[in-house]
Amino acid sequence: MTSFETLPVWAAVLVAVLLVGGALTTLLGTIGLIRFPTFYQRVHAPTLGTSFGAAFVLVASMLVFSLMEARPVLHELLILAFVTITTPVTLMLLARAALYRDRAEGQELPGWADDANAGKPIVPPLED
Repeated sequence: MTSFETLPVWAAVLVAVLLVGGALTTLLGTIGLIRFPTFYQRVHAPTLGTSFGAAFVLVASMLVFSLMEARPVLHELLILAFVTITTPVTLMLLARAALYRDRAEGQELPGWADDANAGKPIVPPLED
């Protein structure tokens, strides 16, 4: 295996920018998880952070190893495909489970009501 000293400077800078961008995107998703008040709002930010953060890191990895080995390295595309598919599917399953639970309990969904519907449940209860 070759050393990282063979990596051109332009590629090292681009890889550094991609890695920092991926880390910041993931950090923003994590901050969104902490800052948003309701479950439905909280579930959205980490999904975007995971998808885009992983994409930036995987593109940086593809670039480094493709340049070091002088051939295209595309193994990371498989990882990116799995992350891109599984993260939104998990989001939808979690949101549907929470929505079902809230409907079954007849709870009002906080944060989604406007002034015209204040005090009324937003999601109607499930019918038998």
